[in-house]
Amino acid sequence: MSFERFIAQRFMPRKNAEGGFAGPLSQVAVASIALGVMVMVMSVCILRGFQNEITNKAVGFGSHITIHSYELVGAYQEEPVAVDSGLVARISAVDGVRHVQFFATKGGMVKTDEQIHGILFRGLSRGYDSSFFSANLVEGHLPDLDRGTSNEVLISSTIAAKLRLHVGDKMRTYFWQDDSYRSRAFSVAGIYSTDLNEFDEKYVVGDLRQVQRLNNWDSLQVGGYEVLVDNFGQLDHTARAIRDELPYDITLTTVTQANPALFSWLDLLNSNITLILAIMCVVSAIAIISALLIMIFEKSSTIGVLKALGANNASVRKIFIIKASRLIATGIVVGDALALLLCIVQSRWHVVQLDPESYSMSHVPIDLNPWIFIGVSIGTAAVCMAALLLPAAYISRINPAVTVKID
Repeated sequence: MSFERFIAQRFMPRKNAEGGFAGPLSQVAVASIALGVMVMVMSVCILRGFQNEITNKAVGFGSHITIHSYELVGAYQEEPVAVDSGLVARISAVDGVRHVQFFATKGGMVKTDEQIHGILFRGLSRGYDSSFFSANLVEGHLPDLDRGTSNEVLISSTIAAKLRLHVGDKMRTYFWQDDSYRSRAFSVAGIYSTDLNEFDEKYVVGDLRQVQRLNNWDSLQVGGYEVLVDNFGQLDHTARAIRDELPYDITLTTVTQANPALFSWLDLLNSNITLILAIMCVVSAIAIISALLIMIFEKSSTIGVLKALGANNASVRKIFIIKASRLIATGIVVGDALALLLCIVQSRWHVVQLDPESYSMSHVPIDLNPWIFIGVSIGTAAVCMAALLLPAAYISRINPAVTVKID
């Protein structure tokens, strides 16, 4: 064991130590750092959870990338795009693409004996990635799209409540077609709920072939392609690569471009994360600076003795930095442990509930990403260690002739 480590270990507070402030102050410093780390980790986990939850819901209704025609027939109907197996193969071969599927959307109106409600009927193809709707299904089952043209539909709990519909009920729907309308009788197969009112208010999910028949399209005409990617962080890069494969008459739109207001709000949350991290790092730095300064003042006589015995300023500074680094490490470990415990409790049992109408989710979401814990821990340690340079510099100003007293 080195000389500096031996002395630093002797400075560590003991259970039966009498007098002085180093012991209690060390505990306060550890508690302050632990509290700061816990708040930072939980803040990032919660805000990242919000971002991931909202992003997944937006993607679930519209995929990461939508390929469609340049021309628009109207607000509630697309210009058809031909299904090109060669184009599908080229898109699927793009690095980062996970799945390609087809869809078509048509505006309509559901009428019951008591209510009328406007909807967007979203027709899905066979082989559609149904994991999102399966995860948000609250009653019934998903429409069976693997057989012939299905009359089964999936409606939201919002629409079901407004129209007083239940699983198994018939739903009379009217669709605009040129200057007239067409009606269809659908059967409610299931009810979903995403708590994202912007989508739950209007989307009814069913068979793509229903839209093709309503629009007089053939089996190779669809409203567009939907592309799911592996990494949302690489969305723009993947979109550029797909755009290079598209013919001149079709284009693409990413989910961030289709929902600018929603993703602008999510980007704003990053500013909140930065502010919280900055404030908590300052609090932790002030706590460790205060603790080290008081320890230096309390041990000034000991510092004078060490200098009189031949210890240089660098060795004495190292003693106190070793002591402070142990306090920092203890605070970070305790803070991470508390944050992990609270995050697991919230993630598993949803202790903290939210108003779905205000927050688009029923409980506080948690992103238990280990890199959040690692990043916050390393950042806190770096800030606190950098903050130690100020009190450590004071050691060089201590004069052993003044501080050493002979009783």
